[in-house]
Amino acid sequence: MSRKEVHTVPHKGGSGWDNKVGGKVESHHHTQAAAIEKGRRIAINLETEHYIHGTNGAVRDKNSYGNDPRNIPG
Repeated sequence: MSRKEVHTVPHKGGSGWDNKVGGKVESHHHTQAAAIEKGRRIAINLETEHYIHGTNGAVRDKNSYGNDPRNIPG
């Protein structure tokens, strides 16, 4: 199974926020805070990356909940 990232993005209809996995809407929320929390839980469950987008659509934060290649044991 390929790992798909979670993206918390503004809803295209202009009202609320969506969490998308592989381009598919997994959840819709009225507030960004609620969407971020649910997106975090989805990303933890999938052990993948969580990208949080701002109102302009640009990525404003990113968290890794899986096998982060930067965490190389010394």
